[in-house]
Amino acid sequence: MKKSLALRFLDAVERAGNRLPDPLTLFALAALLVMATSWLFSSMGVAVMHPGTKETISVVNLLAPSNIQRMFTDAVKNFTDFPPLGLVLVTMIGIAVAERSGFITAMLRATVLNVPRPLLTAALVFAGVNSSIVADAGYVVLIPLGAVIFAAVGRHPLAGLSATFAGVAGGFSANLSITSLDPLLGGITQTAAQLIEPSYTISAAANWYFMIASTFLLTVIGTWVCDRIVEPRLGAWESTDASHEMGALSSVERRGIMRAVAALVVMIIGVIAMSAPEGSLMRDAQGTLKPLEHSIVLILMLMFLVMGLIYGRTLGTVKSDADVAIMTGEGMATLGGYIVLSFVMAQFIAYFKWSNLGIVTAVSGADFLRALQLQGPVLLVAFVVVSMIINLLIASASAKWAIMAPVFVPMFMLMGISPEATQAAYRVGDSSTNMIAPLLSYVPLILVAMRRYVKDSTLGTLLSLMLPYSMILAVVWTLFLLVYVYLGLPLGPGIPAVYAVP
Repeated sequence: MKKSLALRFLDAVERAGNRLPDPLTLFALAALLVMATSWLFSSMGVAVMHPGTKETISVVNLLAPSNIQRMFTDAVKNFTDFPPLGLVLVTMIGIAVAERSGFITAMLRATVLNVPRPLLTAALVFAGVNSSIVADAGYVVLIPLGAVIFAAVGRHPLAGLSATFAGVAGGFSANLSITSLDPLLGGITQTAAQLIEPSYTISAAANWYFMIASTFLLTVIGTWVCDRIVEPRLGAWESTDASHEMGALSSVERRGIMRAVAALVVMIIGVIAMSAPEGSLMRDAQGTLKPLEHSIVLILMLMFLVMGLIYGRTLGTVKSDADVAIMTGEGMATLGGYIVLSFVMAQFIAYFKWSNLGIVTAVSGADFLRALQLQGPVLLVAFVVVSMIINLLIASASAKWAIMAPVFVPMFMLMGISPEATQAAYRVGDSSTNMIAPLLSYVPLILVAMRRYVKDSTLGTLLSLMLPYSMILAVVWTLFLLVYVYLGLPLGPGIPAVYAVP
């Protein structure tokens, strides 16, 4: 059967990506390219004014003696400060025990045997979208799990991984609940809006209704792309690993699961008791839940560890503390490739940050869009596109918004578009390209998960998997935003999409 033009394009993307060096070499070369570019732009005197702080930001020459020295002295710090490193390593302690005790496999069997096959993809995407309530934990826990679940039912594991990745990354701004990102972005938006109206305030629920609606929209998009484009392109999956085979649970396994889940419920109640009341252990002096947010990694590790121990004791797979030590050691051993790749990627990201190339490009892009003097829906779409492009260069959602908000929030207010609607448009653009962003710090972990099933998986493989999600998500979500805004639907509780210019 002759392939469609879209599938031939994705094959070409994968082939081109496969011709690239190994990711380890690729990020090392990228670091060298950043050095050379920083020297060139610095010698040209390239600089911009930060629209928020009004500070002049110049490109920093990384080949200056002081910065070369910094590359040596800060190399270890760059690595240990690499955002996902601690999250992955700490969480793996608990996951290793839960996996090697047999608990995760048993839970997968129990889940897969009871979830209707047609809803499996949608369930993974939906879970991925809502995982942002626990910050970045979805990248570590859910994405590899998506691959395992698909393999367990005889479907291609890379399809399951891609669907979950699309939910976690593409839906990072969406959720049924308000997350820590909402007040963070809202604070920046409020400061920008007050340039026009000094008394303007932004609620943490500024985009809540829109994000609830987006959660279901993204679930439908992710499911359709996986089932209709990605999985058919990957073809049938044939596994020789007997651990992927599904069988009915024994009475002992069911008893182990029930005990482990009961322990999970007790732990969740304990976390709620320590965080819900005013003045509780997981609240700070201001009454916020930041201590709980900063404890999520440890809490997840303990939950997996306790469930694995209880299940293992019930089944006899954990007999002593020596078994636990062996399990955790074996779990860490599987991360060898990830750790090495993370070291190189951490240096590249640090160099890019030191050079100011990302900030300079972002400010220049914002200035260029403003200079086009577009109007109405065209400007809103162009703003989403610029957000998508800038997301490829700067990973932090708040850092990008701090650059863009002072420019675009006042501009859109004067055109009758509320700050909350501008913030929602930014979130659409920022999320749409998360899954193909080269600076996404979880790329090494995702490649390790892919190579567990397809050993020659490369960045080209990952890009060809995720490009359909990113492109279709960007188009459909942007159209949904336009309809939402121009129908005047509320973005949050009592929050209109229009703004009445004083």
